[in-house]
Amino acid sequence: MKWFTSIPVEFLFWVAALIGLAITEPEIHGHVHHFTLCPLANLGMEWCPGCGIGRSITQLLHGNIEASLAHHWFGIPALLIIFCRVWTLLRMQLRSYKYYKII
Repeated sequence: MKWFTSIPVEFLFWVAALIGLAITEPEIHGHVHHFTLCPLANLGMEWCPGCGIGRSITQLLHGNIEASLAHHWFGIPALLIIFCRVWTLLRMQLRSYKYYKII
């Protein structure tokens, strides 16, 4: 159980976020009735620079590239950046296991 407590919280967060986006049902572009954590949208502002990135990543994880681009153009680069960060955190964790010979 010691190995579980040494896993970085950031790694767990990104993996949980990607799993959540992967199992979410994709929405049709322009659908206005959706749950959001965006503080600007919750304040009633109609424009937000990040609105649609989550839906874009969800569409991309379901293989809908055109729908992904329709939601937000930065969905594809954002997913690549997140995958890169998860890979980096995983490599760092595996190196620390080798260094301390925990495995």
